[in-house]
Amino acid sequence: MKTKVNANILVIGSTVCDVMIYLDRLPSREGDAHIQSQHWQVGGCAYNVARFLKQVGAEIDFLSPVGSGIYGDFVASELGKQGFDLPLRLAGANGCCYCFVESDGERTFLSDHGVEYGFDKAWLATLPKLAYDYIYICGLEIEEETGQALIEALKQLTGQIVFAPGPRLSLIAPKKMAVLLAMSPILHLNEAEAMTLGQSAELNTAIKAIYAKTQALVIVTKGADGAVAYDGTWYEAAAYPSQVVDTIGAGDSHVAAVLAALDKEQSVASALDFANKAASLVVASQGTYLTANDYELLQADLDRYTEK
Repeated sequence: MKTKVNANILVIGSTVCDVMIYLDRLPSREGDAHIQSQHWQVGGCAYNVARFLKQVGAEIDFLSPVGSGIYGDFVASELGKQGFDLPLRLAGANGCCYCFVESDGERTFLSDHGVEYGFDKAWLATLPKLAYDYIYICGLEIEEETGQALIEALKQLTGQIVFAPGPRLSLIAPKKMAVLLAMSPILHLNEAEAMTLGQSAELNTAIKAIYAKTQALVIVTKGADGAVAYDGTWYEAAAYPSQVVDTIGAGDSHVAAVLAALDKEQSVASALDFANKAASLVVASQGTYLTANDYELLQADLDRYTEK
């Protein structure tokens, strides 16, 4: 199979400061708890996708506003160290996300949204081009007041939209969602999100209902049960066994791995399998960052899949 010289993926969305807080379990209301540890790291759905793609060798454009204040300065510094350009440094304050991770790996987020979640169509002028193979967006930016501006901006771009609505998809205004679905995006969801969007408690029925609206690939992650996809044909890939440390960034890494594989013209089945492998490594790690060795192994796998 012929491999493209350069990937053509645009990632649009936020970069935030994640305040990672590890503890045995969250206390009940009016309760008290000691934490085990805490640290800061750069996060955000779009950033997690962009970082993964960059680490496995994809050539991407990353359109992400960065604000001011202690969180904005931290984000700007870390992005610079990682080799990301910063064309959108804004005056308003950057927010943060408090990520509480319990001993079983489940996480709870409390977010303080700043300018990093906004969007201005004028920012398209900072892009080197307007035509891409794939354009990633997530639901948090669509949910915001400037989400309509982002939707209008997508109409000025050329490329297959890949939309990950996330757990707050029910908070996206129905009119916005209807316009997006009419743009035939590839959708990346977990089981609960798929059943909410497809308005059915039966997963396959929900997936078919979503496909009827988009006429594009629908991908659904199922945790330990792997992942399925549907585009008129069913695809399924088993999960890779993993000892869960925390689940932060698993979905973001999964959709990023799918993007990396599809942009190298892999089959849907191979892309699902590769994405399941990537997600298994992420949940076995603390936070969203893998080791350099993990990324090298994933890149080697990606190349082997592509050569088949």
